[in-house]
Amino acid sequence: MKKLSAKIILLIEEARQRVASVANTAMVYTYFEIGKVIIEELQDGEKRAAYGKNLLKEVSKDLTLKLGAGFSVQNLERMRSFYLLYSNSSSIMRNSKIIQKSSSAMRISKKSKSENNIRSFSLSWTHYLILLRIENNDERNFYEIESLQNKWTVKQLERQFNTGLYERILLSNDKKKVKELSEKGQLITKPQDIIKEPLVLEFLGLRDKAIYSETDLETAIINEIEQFMLELGKGFFFGGRQVRFTFDEDHFRIDLVFYNRILQCFVLIDLKIGKLTHQDIGQMQMYVNYYDRYEKKEYENATIGIILCKDKNHALVEITLPENYKQIFATKYQTVLPSKQAFKKLLQSHE
Repeated sequence: MKKLSAKIILLIEEARQRVASVANTAMVYTYFEIGKVIIEELQDGEKRAAYGKNLLKEVSKDLTLKLGAGFSVQNLERMRSFYLLYSNSSSIMRNSKIIQKSSSAMRISKKSKSENNIRSFSLSWTHYLILLRIENNDERNFYEIESLQNKWTVKQLERQFNTGLYERILLSNDKKKVKELSEKGQLITKPQDIIKEPLVLEFLGLRDKAIYSETDLETAIINEIEQFMLELGKGFFFGGRQVRFTFDEDHFRIDLVFYNRILQCFVLIDLKIGKLTHQDIGQMQMYVNYYDRYEKKEYENATIGIILCKDKNHALVEITLPENYKQIFATKYQTVLPSKQAFKKLLQSHE
């Protein structure tokens, strides 16, 4: 009896999700069409600015009286901006194939020759409101693609934007990737692609502690493992904490073990609350060697080691590791939400 009830409940919940998805797509498209109507009415906007402002006030009153909340002058202006942005060929709609692969939501077909882009508004209206705030087209396209591919909630999108994910990826990679990020999102093809600096761990709540230990850091990460994996990036699966292995009668423990299904390899993380030392790098080298020789299968790729530290010396890392060695990385972390403007300035200084 309970099994039958569970099956029926599952069917109903899935149906509700499909209905909600279709309703969301229809509503977002409707807002797009409302924006279009407003633009057509207010052509030559600069010459008719006063008229347009008064007109939107009157329209807002009429819609609110008839349909209820949600049609303030500000929201009507947002719909207008939404249409202006997404009717432009430079918007994400030129990547409609990516969007189609990322979602099974209802597609909206082209309406006329002047609208020859396939429209597929697969995110919620609230997602698009966040995207509308992003002035840089490449950055906006990146966040839209990532939201679709990773099924980010509104809260997750907002956090990734506020922590400067786009800038951090660019700072950690070849600057030629700007175009690639805006057209395909983040592609994971080699170990360097999963590295971001710094990792932002404001969700751990450690900023309120004047002093904390490596055990405190590890415990905080485990308590927020879902958030931590979101910050790490795509394709990660958690393998365990304080994972023990024995070699030549000596016992060793790795702070955190993950597996990345995209790179098909183990990812070992060692936590350091102080400044990175060459001994820390040597220890991680031993961990990586052990996993490569005794744990990984023939079809899997080389193990990656990441030392997560509060501070590091780039020169020390380079001189300690073999030249062009791409299995061990040292990445700084911070427990305070950064200023997005600070990341932008840092990115500009690297250009």
